[in-house]
Amino acid sequence: MPPIEVLVAFSVVCFLLSITPGPSILYIMARSISQGPIAGVSAASGMAIGSFVYVVATVLGLATIFKYSPIAYTGLKMAGAMYLVYIGWQYFKPAEQTADSPSLSKKNNFAIMKQSLVVELTNPKTALFFLAFLPQFVSSEDAQVSTQLLILGAIYTLITLCCDISIALLSGKLGRMLNKNNHSNHWQDKLAGSVMFILAGVIGFESLK
Repeated sequence: MPPIEVLVAFSVVCFLLSITPGPSILYIMARSISQGPIAGVSAASGMAIGSFVYVVATVLGLATIFKYSPIAYTGLKMAGAMYLVYIGWQYFKPAEQTADSPSLSKKNNFAIMKQSLVVELTNPKTALFFLAFLPQFVSSEDAQVSTQLLILGAIYTLITLCCDISIALLSGKLGRMLNKNNHSNHWQDKLAGSVMFILAGVIGFESLK
């Protein structure tokens, strides 16, 4: 178990990082505005699962592959950018639907959770956090390293989930306000899709530096 002062300092840093605008937050906001707060919460849950996958990977030592292989890390970022382009296109793609078929840009909560899991796993910010930042709070003198990583990773995941859910609820309120306008659904989808394209562009640019 890490010392209490380490846990407090780590928790504060995690909170500050969690409320800093990034791909995860913008993705959750886009989903909440487009489909409502429950969709945003589903997205946040998928992100949390993705974060914990990184925790397990770090504990098992799998993350060292990306640390010592720039090609693998660049591939991760490019995969995330391409996936965000695909998601964004779903919002712009003309909907060929009947009265019984939903818009292609809309997904059920479980589908959103799975999609968000992929987004988080290909989020370079999350990968960089676990590769470069998390180990700074681990000491080989205090306890077993793997135990410390697991505890700190769980704390990060929980704090991030709480912040993301709050953002989803607030964004969902904004979406409901827009829904009062009969013509707002079209622009909500375009806004959400544009956010995805911007995120893909930023990630792609950073990966090519």
